[in-house]
Amino acid sequence: MKIYLDNCCYNRPYDDQSYLMIALETRSKLYIQELIKHKKYELVSSYMLRYECSQNPFEMRKETIMQYIQENTSLYVGIERKEEIEKKANEIMQTGVKFKDACHVASAIYARCDYFISTDKRLLKYKTDEIKMVTPIEFVSEMESE
Repeated sequence: MKIYLDNCCYNRPYDDQSYLMIALETRSKLYIQELIKHKKYELVSSYMLRYECSQNPFEMRKETIMQYIQENTSLYVGIERKEEIEKKANEIMQTGVKFKDACHVASAIYARCDYFISTDKRLLKYKTDEIKMVTPIEFVSEMESE
């Protein structure tokens, strides 16, 4: 099963953990990452994810996230696919999704991911038959109920 975690998801552990939902999303996201490390799921990443991560002003966070992505990515949607990705992203943007977010979703769809995982509530309002859009908590819940 192929999954795509967006930039918000990778940064969730660095958010204020005093909020229960954030803490639960963090635990779920870290659990998903462990499952990826153990090859239970295939991680997909993209040029947009690398770009966004490179813009992180916190060096330690940026390095930690980039290292994880580099060590665990099974399939990478590279810059050579930019034209195709941005064409699909433009369609997605017609529903109100912002450009970078649309590129993440388009990359996941292009890679034929089964799940797109995010903590961005606004982005998760986007619905399509091409990929399942879920929070880390929803993903863990669905996988554990199988």
